[in-house]
Amino acid sequence: MNRNLVLVSALTAGLSTAAAMAQTAATPAPATPAPAPAAAAANTPPPPPQAVPAKIALIAFEQAVMATNEGQRAVQEVSKKYEPKKAQIDAMGQEVESLKKQLQSASTTLSDEEKATRYKNIDVKEKQLNRDAEDANNAYQADLQEAYGKVARKVSATVQSYIAQSGFTLLLDVSNQQSSNVMWASQNPNIDITMAIVQAYNASSGVTAPPPSGPSAGAPAPAPRRTTPTTPRPSTTK
Repeated sequence: MNRNLVLVSALTAGLSTAAAMAQTAATPAPATPAPAPAAAAANTPPPPPQAVPAKIALIAFEQAVMATNEGQRAVQEVSKKYEPKKAQIDAMGQEVESLKKQLQSASTTLSDEEKATRYKNIDVKEKQLNRDAEDANNAYQADLQEAYGKVARKVSATVQSYIAQSGFTLLLDVSNQQSSNVMWASQNPNIDITMAIVQAYNASSGVTAPPPSGPSAGAPAPAPRRTTPTTPRPSTTK
């Protein structure tokens, strides 16, 4: 009798334990706290920028472009194109000067009517001369600017490669001090890479130096007028 009571008690205790475990398993676990919103991470200030040693170089970019073999050849080709027009304008100028001298030397023997006629003729020729000279100069400058732009794009690639390989962190263009933000620059030749760029580009382009030929008297100046920048320039950072 006692033995049966013990077995019943043990069985009852086991069932109670199993029921409790089943109830515990059926009870849903508490929800895991949601992670902090991403906005909190966004509010974390970024690390401060780290200063790096500055390595600065200077370049007279426009002068470098025109000093390359290809740039010199381009100037010569444009100048040669306008030689006939220049000769025509020079001849017109000589004619006007000759008419002025003739009028001055004969002014005392000419009637007022003849003087007026000659003055009018000179005025007409001189105005035509000025218009033709201005049109020719504008056309010359436009062709020169176009030729400059073609070479400048190629030289710009050489500049960017050169400064990257040399480890420069800043490149300043000192071609035109009037429109540049550079108020002063050291004359130390070790930081001026203009001629180094000219030599590097000449070596890579394979263009030989053109024969020297100075512009004749009265020829348009072999330099493009500075206009609104449209030509690619080298990056000012590495």
